[in-house]
Amino acid sequence: MRETRWWWIRHAPVTVDGGCVYGQRDLPADVSDTDAFEALSGCLPHQALWVTSNLMRTHQTAAAIAQARGRTIEPAIEPDFAEQNFGEWQGRDRAEIFQLHGHRHGLWLAPAEVTPPGGESFVALTRRVGRAIERLTQENEGADIIAVAHGGTIRAALGLALETSPERALAFSTDNLSLTRIDHLRGPGIGAAWRVLGVNLPPLGPGSS
Repeated sequence: MRETRWWWIRHAPVTVDGGCVYGQRDLPADVSDTDAFEALSGCLPHQALWVTSNLMRTHQTAAAIAQARGRTIEPAIEPDFAEQNFGEWQGRDRAEIFQLHGHRHGLWLAPAEVTPPGGESFVALTRRVGRAIERLTQENEGADIIAVAHGGTIRAALGLALETSPERALAFSTDNLSLTRIDHLRGPGIGAAWRVLGVNLPPLGPGSS
């Protein structure tokens, strides 16, 4: 059996938020939590393909994790792993968006099928993320892939693995610097299948319970 192991990490918190929608705005990350980076580095495989989105907060987070183990890395950049493009909503206060458009959603900024002006829906996000996951899994079958990405991207990956609808995938929680583990299996008797090993795991150090 061939196992391709995906190690999904949501980027560190952005340094500018204040309740605003940031989506694909290219904002820097706060990488001051050295304990969290050390804990994450100890959980990850030493030999792996590193992948980030095209946004700087994922690059900075990946570099901080690698630095915690005394390494430098050159991740592959995958633009299809970027966060949802919220178009004209980006940079605006979340409460303002809810009031103006009436799309209050308990788990996300809007229902999965809603397309913000000049942006994309979560449904569209899941399509582009799914294409990239399938391609990278095929190209790197049997390897470990460490993907530093975004909350929406990781929700989309979980939706793909569980073959659930985009709307249901929004129910997953993906905290900053959390780890989500998904394996792709291929072999006799099972064909091709996904296995979810853990979701939204905190970066715990050795001996933590």
